[in-house]
Amino acid sequence: MSEEINNREYRGKVLKDLITQLHSGKTVEEVKGQFASAFDGVSAEEIAQAEQALVENGLPVSEIQRLCDVHAAVFKGSIEEIHQPSDPSKIPGHPVNTLKRENRAVEKTIDGIREKLTRPSDGSNKEIQTDLERLSEIDRHYLKKENLLFPYLEKYGITTPAKVMWGVDDEIRAQLRKIREEYPEKGAGKLGKSIEQLLTKITEMIFKEENILLPMLLENLTQDEWKRIAEESGELGYCLIGPVPPWRPAAKEEKEAVRQEEKSPGTITLPTGVLKTEELIRMLDTLPVDITFVDRDGTVKYFSQSAERIFPRTKAVIGRKVANCHPPASVHIVEKLVEEFQNGRKDHEDFWIDAGEKYILIRYFAVRSENGEYLGVLEVTQDIRPVQKIHGEKRLVSE
Repeated sequence: MSEEINNREYRGKVLKDLITQLHSGKTVEEVKGQFASAFDGVSAEEIAQAEQALVENGLPVSEIQRLCDVHAAVFKGSIEEIHQPSDPSKIPGHPVNTLKRENRAVEKTIDGIREKLTRPSDGSNKEIQTDLERLSEIDRHYLKKENLLFPYLEKYGITTPAKVMWGVDDEIRAQLRKIREEYPEKGAGKLGKSIEQLLTKITEMIFKEENILLPMLLENLTQDEWKRIAEESGELGYCLIGPVPPWRPAAKEEKEAVRQEEKSPGTITLPTGVLKTEELIRMLDTLPVDITFVDRDGTVKYFSQSAERIFPRTKAVIGRKVANCHPPASVHIVEKLVEEFQNGRKDHEDFWIDAGEKYILIRYFAVRSENGEYLGVLEVTQDIRPVQKIHGEKRLVSE
């Protein structure tokens, strides 16, 4: 046991030292030998645990992200495959199968872009622009990962890999968005190097998903949890692939507690009336806004399901810590706002984002009891572009 503890402490020190070296300007090639030596034969999950320990001791997630490229360089071809009784990646409709299908489609698009980059510019510029637009569907792939897969890792106490991957996902999104904005003016001639860097980063993320993320998920998730992920995946959409068939596990599902939505509808007594459960649910879902409630402990307790949601939500978010529901780059803003609500310095805060067709207003309200005790935060999100177009008066019913 003491030897195991010493090894863990030693590997933690190695990781910290490698981060320091990368921070000071050393390249992946210069440090990957040290990484390979210290972590030879160690599983991806053990490395994730070592990284998580560093984060718990105060090291920022952004620093751990520096190790991502080192992982990819060292692990390629060397991670021991985790064999399952039946390979989920070969079962149509299983989330693992879907993730890998999307990755193969992304790789095919990447190969097409790379091939076109080698051609003379005449004719290929427009084709590359079309491929880059298609590649933007990768956002759906990352949304499923962040909103469906990461919550289950967190449930089993594995938080650092999710935060690190989310940070890299956002870097990829930002790079792709910038290239697409500049492409009409600059073309492949001026952006070729940036495009290649982006494609490499996406390819490395595919490797990390299939050799680090999936093994950890397969090691921990139950069949019933995979089924729930499969059921909710369609709501977030698919990346570069056609319809995904429904997956119905042949084995008997695990027995679990009856969820709230499966109970017989009853009535809810409120200070100003009595409603049936279904009436309350439909009322909240009919509002032309998205509502999310986070309790005093920072746990997501509820979200409405309006017809046109502004931001994606899945039932997997229920019970998730709100700090884990935001990209690492913006989580400090959320934490500061919650702190100000808790200590009474603020009662509300508004943000607005110009998203092209939509002008998104995001409002946060501190929820307090009658005696002023802090109960949580209510987030209300709305596309106010239609509201901005209102002028004059309307006093008659539309024909």
